[in-house]
Parts: sequence; C-alpha cells; structure tokens
Amino acid sequence: MRFRLKQFLVSTFLLMGISLCYTRAMAQEAHGADVIPLHAIVVGKDTIPVITLAIVDIVEKMPKALRKERERWSRLRNAVYVTYPYARSAARVLKDVNSRLATMNSKRERKAYLATKEKELKAEFGDKLENLSVYQGKVLMKLIDRETGQNCYDIIKELKGGFNARVWQTVAFFFGGNLKSDYDKQEDHDIEIIVQELEMYQHYRAYN
Repeated sequence: MRFRLKQFLVSTFLLMGISLCYTRAMAQEAHGADVIPLHAIVVGKDTIPVITLAIVDIVEKMPKALRKERERWSRLRNAVYVTYPYARSAARVLKDVNSRLATMNSKRERKAYLATKEKELKAEFGDKLENLSVYQGKVLMKLIDRETGQNCYDIIKELKGGFNARVWQTVAFFFGGNLKSDYDKQEDHDIEIIVQELEMYQHYRAYN
C-alpha cells in the first residue's frame, strides 16, 4: 500500500513538474523583431518548440491519360487567349474594308486601297503574327471564321483574287494548316468553351 502511495506521489510530482515547465515555456515573451513566440516543452535542459503542421492530403500520381488531357487543354487554352484578340481585330477590319469597297467603282481605286490597308495591317500586326506557332496559327484560322463567318481562303479570294488564295493555301498546306478551316461549334466545342470564358472575363473587367 505504501509502495503504491509513493508511486502515485512520484507520478503526480512528475506531471506537475512537466506542467510547470510547459506553462513557463508558454509564458516566455518575445524580445526583438527577430524573435517569434512559439509553443514549447522543456525536456531536461532543452527547450523544444512545438509546431502544429497543416494537414495535407497525399494523393496518387496523376494518371498518364489525365496528364495528357490536361496538357492538351492547357495548350489549347493558351492558344485561344493569344489569338482571339487578333480574330476580333480581323472581323472589325474586314467589316470596315467591305464597307469602304462598296463605295468604290474603280478597280484601280479598290486595288490601291487594299494595298494601303494591307501595308497598315502588316505594320500593326506583322511582327506579332509572325511570332505565332503553327498550332496557334491553326487556332487563329478557326477563330477568324467564327468571328467573320468566312474562312481565310474565302476572305483572301474575295479581296485578293483566286490566284492569291490558292498560293496562300499551298503555303499553309506545307505548314500543316488549311485556310479553308471552318469553325464548327460541335467539333470545336473546347474552343467555344474557352472563348466564352474569355469573353466573360473581359466583360467582368470592363464593369469592375
């Protein structure tokens, strides 16, 4: 009985000692700008900081198929974000050009106007468009058809003639492109989703 009482007293004093050390460590005040107060426990002559780490989830590595799909989507999204402003500009320019051409009766006047307009557009967009990748160029052609209702081949044929359209179609073919690329909301559903996301974002920025 005495042994158990002695054991109980020793255990109680040990618990009280640890508790006092822990309370004393908690009561330590920070001094100076470089000192950060932390919870701590005292073990022997050492004061050991106690930090609660944030809970994290350990998940399995992303499957290869899902990783490929994410890369495909990210590439397409980037291409749409880069080229969509150019497609909008193309639609605006084409509308202005067609409106101006409708007032001209002389073939020479039309030709001179188109030459001047082409020079202006090259100065404004030439360097930017030359920096596009082949993939971004393909997306741009799709978006131009979306914004204008005409594919690039028909636009060139209308403004520059059938011969020029065929020449540029041949050039595009060698780079893996097609000026006759039409925009289809079902076939190009992913592009449509990204365009709507971009338009919603621009609308939000315009009113906030």
